[in-house]
This record gives sequence, structure tokens and C-alpha cells, in this order.
Amino acid sequence: MRKLFTYVTFLLVTYNYGQELNLPVFTQYLADNNFVVSPTYAGIGDNVKLRANGLTQWVGIKGAPDNQSFYGDVRIADRSGVGLSLYNDRNGNTIQTGAKFSFAHHLILDYYAKMYLSLGISYNINNFRIDIDNFNTTYENPSLDPFVTDDRRTTNHNFDIGALFRMKGFFISLNLNNLLDKDLDSFERVFEPNLLLNYQVYSGYTFRGPKKSGLEFEPSVFYQMFTSDKRSATDVNFKFRKYNRNEDYYWAGISYRFLNDQFFKPLNIGPMVGFKKSIFYFGYAYQITANDLSAYNSGTHVVTIGVDFLQGISNCPCTQDPVHH
Repeated sequence: MRKLFTYVTFLLVTYNYGQELNLPVFTQYLADNNFVVSPTYAGIGDNVKLRANGLTQWVGIKGAPDNQSFYGDVRIADRSGVGLSLYNDRNGNTIQTGAKFSFAHHLILDYYAKMYLSLGISYNINNFRIDIDNFNTTYENPSLDPFVTDDRRTTNHNFDIGALFRMKGFFISLNLNNLLDKDLDSFERVFEPNLLLNYQVYSGYTFRGPKKSGLEFEPSVFYQMFTSDKRSATDVNFKFRKYNRNEDYYWAGISYRFLNDQFFKPLNIGPMVGFKKSIFYFGYAYQITANDLSAYNSGTHVVTIGVDFLQGISNCPCTQDPVHH
């Protein structure tokens, strides 16, 4: 039991440092919603794209992280896009809610080579609080901390910036999230990191299958590094799509996440499936916990639902839907 407590404590503390001012990234971005990882994707496509995600981590462990999020983006004019993301995230007795307002502009570097550059920025507002309703006394701690008299909360403001390069089926994006340091005055804690900057790189290549087959294959990698303690992790992903003549499709894939100094000791590994029918979208991802916690939980579940509507094809190829048949 002590070993379980040690693992849970370590993972929750690690998660909490990554949690603040930044909704944890699992596999939501693979549910055909790259806007999750970068503001530079706002406005790429021929529709208003809306996605809602529900994520429950480590099912079976009390107080495990649980969050809900919403993403929406739309093109304005031919070369620009705007987006909005909202989230509610709970991890034990810490709760954060927030929003991101994003803008992206897209440029043609080479028309004939289909080479495009996108630049994006997000303004973030985050409310973080400690919920004391579930605080209980124990034999070792017969009274609560006298300084904790109500729900402690703080509001922070920050910015993300990013750049996206695309050439035919290849893409790579670089994002700097939380450019500003965190204000710790509300909690008066000296051991909590105030440096929230983290780097994210997302890259992959989309291969077309045989002509008229409607098949696409997409290997990709997602890298994230936190500057506060140099933690970093990588996702290695593979997915395929099968389209019909109406551009409806189904897809499936798999993701493998590991710490960058422990490639052969994955944090999570799991399959993903989904489909798009007319304007409606559905996706489901399951991640197996690949460490000693696996004996105490049934994994992490992510459900994505969405709609794509109000189709309007851009006059600029830099924002047109990349799906062509």
C-alpha cells in the first residue's frame, strides 16, 4: 500500500506542475483537431470546426485527474483564422478553469510547391483554486492548517506563440506556451515553480494511398519540455483514414508516450478510433497505464464529439482543407 501511495503522490505532483495554466495534452490533438496543440491551426479548413473532449484519467483511483474541454476555430477572410478553447480541470483538490483566445495568419511561401507558413498567438486566462471542502483531519494531523480558511484562488494571464510550416504532406509546428512567469503571491509558497514556459513540437507526414483508394496514413511525433525542471516527454503516433466519395471517413490509430530518458518504459500506450459522417464527428481513445499503477486502475479514457459546418472554401490554398481526393 505504501508503494502505491508513493507512485500516486509522485504522479499527481508531476501532473500538477504540468497542469497549472496549461491543460494537459493527451491524445485530443489526434482526434482531427490540431488546434489543440497550436494556435497556428486556427482557420485552416473549409468549415467552422467545433470539438468537445471529456477525459477521465486512471479510472479506479480516487481523486484522479478529470477534465473537460471545448475547442472551436474558424477562418476569417482568406488568410487568417480565430479560435477559442475553454477547459475545466480537476486534480484531487485543485481545480482550474480557463480560456484561450487565438489568432493565426497564414502565408504562401511557394505556391507550386504547396509550401505555407502560419504564425499564431493566444491570450490565456486561467483561474486556479484549492477546494478545501474535502479536507479532513487525521490522527497524524488532528487540525487543519490555520492559514487555510477558505478556497484559495488566483487568476493568471499569459500568452502562447507558435509557427507552423507545411509543405505538401509534411508539417511541423513549434509552440512556446506560457511566456510569462506565474504570480505566486496568492499562495505564498516558495517551493512551487513560477516558470511555466514549455516548448511543444508537433510534426508528421500524411501519405496518400493508391489513387481512388481513399486511404491516408499519418505517422507523427509530439514533443513537450517544461523549462521549470527540464521534464520532457514524447508521443509517437500512427493513424490512418479511409474516405468515401462524400468525404466521410473512419480512422484508427495508436499512440506511445514515454519520458525522453526512458524510451523503453512507456507512460501510456493505447488505441484510438473514430469517424466523421456528414457534419458530425466522434472519436474515442484508450490509454493503458504502463507502470505499477496499472494494477490499480483501468486506464485513461478520452471521448471527442464535434461538428463541422458552414462550409466555405477559401480562395487561398494556405487555408483550404488539406483533404483532396
